[in-house]
Amino acid sequence: MTNSARPLSIKDKFLVFGGGFSGNYFAKSIRKLGCIALTSSRSINSDPNSFVFNSENNTIPENSIFDKATHILSCIPPDKNGNDPVLKSLGNKIQNSSLKWVGYLSTTGVYGNTYGDWVSEKDKPNPFQERSERRLNCEKEWINSNLPIQIFRLPGIYGPGRSTLEAITTKKIKVIHKENQVFSRIHVADIANAIIYLIQNKNHLDFHQIINIADDEPCSQIKVIKYGYQLLGLKMPKEILFEEAKKDLSPIAQSFWIENRRVSNKLLCEQLGYKLIYRNYQAGLNNCLVSIK
Repeated sequence: MTNSARPLSIKDKFLVFGGGFSGNYFAKSIRKLGCIALTSSRSINSDPNSFVFNSENNTIPENSIFDKATHILSCIPPDKNGNDPVLKSLGNKIQNSSLKWVGYLSTTGVYGNTYGDWVSEKDKPNPFQERSERRLNCEKEWINSNLPIQIFRLPGIYGPGRSTLEAITTKKIKVIHKENQVFSRIHVADIANAIIYLIQNKNHLDFHQIINIADDEPCSQIKVIKYGYQLLGLKMPKEILFEEAKKDLSPIAQSFWIENRRVSNKLLCEQLGYKLIYRNYQAGLNNCLVSIK
C-alpha cells in the first residue's frame, strides 16, 4: 500500500475544530484535494473558511455549518475539568449528522513515563501529568460516543514556522543536556498526510481506533539542536546540564523533561502501510529551513 489512493470526493465536507498549527495544516491539505474544509475560530475573522466556536462563552456554530458535513477532526484540548469541549457543546448536533469519519488529536503523554522504553498502542495508558489525564478522559468520551472515531496520539509537533530553527534564530533556545533523555516528534505534514491516507484507504485497511503518529527516530533534544545550528551555519552555545538549567525553566517546561519514552509507529507504518514524508528530524528540519531563508 502506498500513500497514493483514490481522491476524496469533492462532495466531502470537513469540519476542523481548532484552527491551530495542526488543524490549519490539515484543512489546507484537504482543500488541495478539492474538498471543503472549514476551521473553527474563537471569534469572528475574515477567513471565508472559518466558523465561530467558543465553548467557554457558549458560542456555537450555526446549524448550516453542519449541513452535508461528512468528516470531523477535533484538535481542541480538554477543558479545565477534563471534559471534551466539542462533545460537551455539540454532541447532539454531531450525533445527528451523517458522518463518515471522526478524528481526535490526542497526545502520547497518555502513556506516561517509560524511562526511555518503547510504547505502542498495545500499552495501557499510564498518564503522569494532569494534562495527560485530561486528554485520556477526552479519548474515552470520544470512544464512548459510538461515532466512527479514530484517535491519533501525537508526540512533539514541529514544522515550517515552528521548529528548532526558529527557536535558534529568535534566541529562544535552551541547549539542555539530560543523560539518556529522548523525545519522539512528528512533522506537521505527516500528521495531515497520515490521517488523509487512513481516510482514503479506510475501506481497504483494518480499522484501528487508536493510532500513534510519530517519526522513525526518537532521540535526544541535543542531537536536534546540534543539527539545527549546523543547518544555519551558526556556532552552538555550550550545553547546560538539566539539573543546572531546571531552576530557570517554567513548571510546564520542566514537566516535559520528567517523562522519557520512545513512541512506536509500527502500527501506522508497518501494519497500515503509511510512508512517512519526514522519517527523522534531519529530513524534517531540512524542510523547515526553507521557511527561514
